[in-house]
Amino acid sequence: METPLLTKHLSQQEMQALVGLHPIGRLGKPEEVAELVLWLSSPQSSFVTGSYYPIDGAYLAR
Repeated sequence: METPLLTKHLSQQEMQALVGLHPIGRLGKPEEVAELVLWLSSPQSSFVTGSYYPIDGAYLAR
């Protein structure tokens, strides 16, 4: 996830190396995680049980 901790402590080159590990071509944003949490907490996900949702920009699919 692209957070202030990363952007403050990593060089631009290190950030680009992290981006390169993700097939989607960018790092995720905390807001994108929050969107899934909100959906899972809502009535729209009432039939969802025991699922695993990797929010990783296809990192695991490499």
